[in-house]
Amino acid sequence: MSIINTTDATFDQDVLQSDKPVLVDFWAAWCGPCRAIAPILDELDTEYADKFQIVKVNVDDNPQTSARFGIRSIPTLFVFKNGEKVETVVGGRPKSEFVELLNKHL
Repeated sequence: MSIINTTDATFDQDVLQSDKPVLVDFWAAWCGPCRAIAPILDELDTEYADKFQIVKVNVDDNPQTSARFGIRSIPTLFVFKNGEKVETVVGGRPKSEFVELLNKHL
């Protein structure tokens, strides 16, 4: 698998109907911390390809989804399992914390 850039139109299909856990990254191109964690998410996508789906939502391009989930600051990351939001992380984190987060929800 590879990282999916989802939209307001495809979010439910890409995230809520996924058959595996999903890490959703709400981000924007102008956000420094968002750009800082992007390479970490790329690594995690490779390492967890068969266990987790990583999905990115550009908040500038997809205001409906951002509003629906009450995104106030970015990066905000959610873990979804079986269509339910089970965890929230706000702000940049080191890779080790993301590894812990993913392992917790496998």
